[in-house]
Amino acid sequence: MIVIRNSFIAKPGQASKLAAQLKEAAKTAQMPNHRILTDLTGDFNRVVLEFTVANIGEWEAGLKTYNSNQEFRAKMAGYTELWITGSRELYQVVE
Repeated sequence: MIVIRNSFIAKPGQASKLAAQLKEAAKTAQMPNHRILTDLTGDFNRVVLEFTVANIGEWEAGLKTYNSNQEFRAKMAGYTELWITGSRELYQVVE
């Protein structure tokens, strides 16, 4: 299993809006086991979209689907205006 973690540092005052937008988009795209996290410690205004996939191939297939899913793209419209920087981490779950 792979955990995908997309982290964003939102512009001041935009973290809750970004979190709500990511939550709706992930729901629309039916991202498996997704959740939205916001900071309690660390960088201010951090918003994280985290989800799991069985393997890297499943993640890559999902990227192609998201690019062609017009409803998902509509939900994500304008999200780049809400954050300053971001990163992606992929973790392999040790079982």
